[in-house]
Amino acid sequence: MGQAVVCIVQSEQVAQNIVDDLRTNGFAGNDISVLFPDRIGTRDFAHEKGTKAPEGATTGATTGGVLGGAAGWLVGIGALAIPGMGPLIAAGPIMAALSGAAVGAAAGGITGALVGLGIPEYEAKQYEGKIRDGNILISVHTEDGDERRRAKDIFELHQAKDVSSTREKRAS
Repeated sequence: MGQAVVCIVQSEQVAQNIVDDLRTNGFAGNDISVLFPDRIGTRDFAHEKGTKAPEGATTGATTGGVLGGAAGWLVGIGALAIPGMGPLIAAGPIMAALSGAAVGAAAGGITGALVGLGIPEYEAKQYEGKIRDGNILISVHTEDGDERRRAKDIFELHQAKDVSSTREKRAS
């Protein structure tokens, strides 16, 4: 079973550099997740996009140039609104977790989605707080120890914070 290597970064430029380096080092777009607040949107983001924020619905793939060209090759990039969090941009497996039925108004938002991906609840709550504060979460799926080391090395090269790895849960 694979593991996810997760980190927090403070700027979109650093996130772009990490995503570029992950790609250069052989990680596929469908193995990388990126989650960050939509700083361009407004508080009415979900309503402007025609979604119902209390239901945590996605707004579709409307953010093609989110991280410059780097995110364009990531899977499932789009914008969504999470109750209590406001507008977010997500790509990769985390997008599916956040847009699924489990992210209803009372289901735990980002923390619930991260726990669903295999991140321990305590860490998931910390990550949610950091995203709420404007930071960016990056996660990459790894199959073996060599991939985990490469991902951690890339995160550390770019001075990412809160680098950790966790065993991923199997899809049900």
